[in-house]
Amino acid sequence: MGSVGAAGVAGEETALAQENAALWHEVRVLRLQLAELERLADSDTLTPLLNRRAFLREVERAIARVARHGTPAAVMIADLDGLKAINDARGHQAGDAALMHVGYTLRAQLRATDIVARIGGDEFGLVLDELDADAAAAKAVTLAADIAAAPLDDGPIAISIGHTMVEAGDTIDSIIARADAAMYRVKRAQRSLR
Repeated sequence: MGSVGAAGVAGEETALAQENAALWHEVRVLRLQLAELERLADSDTLTPLLNRRAFLREVERAIARVARHGTPAAVMIADLDGLKAINDARGHQAGDAALMHVGYTLRAQLRATDIVARIGGDEFGLVLDELDADAAAAKAVTLAADIAAAPLDDGPIAISIGHTMVEAGDTIDSIIARADAAMYRVKRAQRSLR
């Protein structure tokens, strides 16, 4: 009888171990599914970039890093110039192609650690850590030149990029307002040159 009891306990332990392994497998599958859902929730539906939701979270993280470590960080807002004219003249597929082109170009010209997101119709947001004000200004000019130098089949694309530095006491709204205002100053300056 003792051997039958021991065999029964061993069988139960084996069954529990198998059930435990099956549950852990299910947990791993659910974690992978959750990670994919989070990736989709943070991805722009057109470009290979993050979306506004992810961008705002990254701006908040930059604020925390600047407050904690004192390392500089820049936030940029970029606006594709003339997207409506592209859409009107050549159709929305051409406009989408222009947005994708800008997205791919921005991503290719930045470090892997930099954040690039499409935050609205023709607007892009960037977060660049460990970049001082002079380097941020130079990078904004370089990025605009890179986009203009890599035109689509239908011609060059212009983009206006404004930047601001993350400062102590900043909020997401104050940073975005300053970067947006800087972008509009660049846009007005470019129009005056035409």
